[in-house]
Amino acid sequence: MHKRYICTVCDWIYDPEVGDPDGGIAPGTAFEDIPDDWVCPDCGAGKEAFEELEQYK
Repeated sequence: MHKRYICTVCDWIYDPEVGDPDGGIAPGTAFEDIPDDWVCPDCGAGKEAFEELEQYK
């Protein structure tokens, strides 16, 4: 099972299989490989606001 990450501000979920194409993150990009200046596409929170989803650990 691959890891998914949730924004602790708005609950948007980053799925590495989907990526964030609108934000310049290609599908298949691991969360660790996302640039540090990337922000949540829903609320604009920084990468540091994301946590690994418990059910995907």
